Amino acid sequence: MTLEETTKKVASLAEKKSGAIGKKIKFKFDEGVISLDDSSNPTKVTNEDDYADCTIKLTLDNFNKLMNGEMNAMGAFMMGKIKVEGEMGVAMKLSNLF
Repeated sequence: MTLEETTKKVASLAEKKSGAIGKKIKFKFDEGVISLDDSSNPTKVTNEDDYADCTIKLTLDNFNKLMNGEMNAMGAFMMGKIKVEGEMGVAMKLSNLF
């Protein structure tokens, strides 16, 4: 999946559970970023590299595997496939959004 396709999928999923986290989250890939502002209603999803309470770094491929349930987030974090900067508690709540 491309960054554009993934962004559309994230926007669709976030729209259904807007406000579940109430923070700003950024997913950083080699191809670019997906920023979610869940502190606004509806949740705003962009590809702008804005400030975030929590930044999650991983490959776009691994991100899509996480969203499809093909990869366990905790296992990927423990193996170093996911890196978290900022508020760890926000990262732990991501299952509420997706």
